[in-house]
Amino acid sequence: MSKRMNNKLAKLRADGRTGLYIYVTAGCPSAEATVDIVRRAEEAGADLIELGLPFSDPMADGPVIQAASVAALKNGMTMKKALEIVKEIRRHSEIPIVGMGYINMVNHYGFERFVTDFKAAGMDGVILPDVPHEESEEMRRICGAHDFTLTEFITPGTTEERMAETCRHAAGFVYCVSNYGVTGVKEIDYSIIGKVCSAARRYTDIPLAIGFGIGTPEAAARAAKQADGVIVGSAVVKHILDGDIDGGIRLIAAMRKALDA
Repeated sequence: MSKRMNNKLAKLRADGRTGLYIYVTAGCPSAEATVDIVRRAEEAGADLIELGLPFSDPMADGPVIQAASVAALKNGMTMKKALEIVKEIRRHSEIPIVGMGYINMVNHYGFERFVTDFKAAGMDGVILPDVPHEESEEMRRICGAHDFTLTEFITPGTTEERMAETCRHAAGFVYCVSNYGVTGVKEIDYSIIGKVCSAARRYTDIPLAIGFGIGTPEAAARAAKQADGVIVGSAVVKHILDGDIDGGIRLIAAMRKALDA
C-alpha cells in the first residue's frame, strides 16, 4: 500500500486520534477551486482526501454527489484533467489522496494505465464501489505491484465468510458502509455498523472508516465511537454546490473539533 497513506494512518493510531476523511468532487465548481478546497480542508483538519472522479452514472451516490458529478462533467472534467488536479495538489501537500470512481470509466482509461498514471501524479489508491471483491483479484494484483491501494468494503449485510475473505486482502483502510442505500446525509444508528466493525476486528487490524450519512459534528462523533475514521462527503459537497465553500470548510473544522473532543 501507499507509504504516504500508511504513515498517516499509523500516526493517527499512535496519537489516538480519529481519522477525518473528506470527499470532494474533482472539477466542482472548477479544477482550480478543487485544489484550493483540498488545501483548505487539510488546514481545517482533514486527514485524507477522497477525490471523486466524476461519472455520468454514479450508482453508489445520492443526489448531492450526483449533482456535483454532473456539474463537474459540464465544466469539462475528464480523467486527464483529474490527473492534473492531483499533480497540483501535490505541489503543496502530502495529504493522502484516494480516488473514488466507477469501473466503467477506469476500464475505459485502462486499469493498469490508470494505476500507473495516477500513482505517478501522487494519488495513493482508489475506491471502486461497483466492483465486488470476488471480481477484483486482477485489480488487486496490479495495485499491489504499484503500492496503490484498492479499498475494500464491508456493510451491515456482509456475511462472516465474506468478511473474513475481504479483510484478508484489505489494505489502507476498510470502508464500512453504515447503511443500505446511497450516499447522503441521514439519521443513522451507528451501533449497527459498529457490530460489523467489531466482527471485522477478528480478521484485520488495519483502520476501519465509516461512511454514508455523516452530516454533522455530532454524527461524526457518534460514528467515531465505532471505528478508526469517519468519511464525510455529501454534507461538505452540498455547501460547495451552494456556492458556500467557506461553510464547507467550517463544517470540516467543526467535525475535527468534535472528533478530537
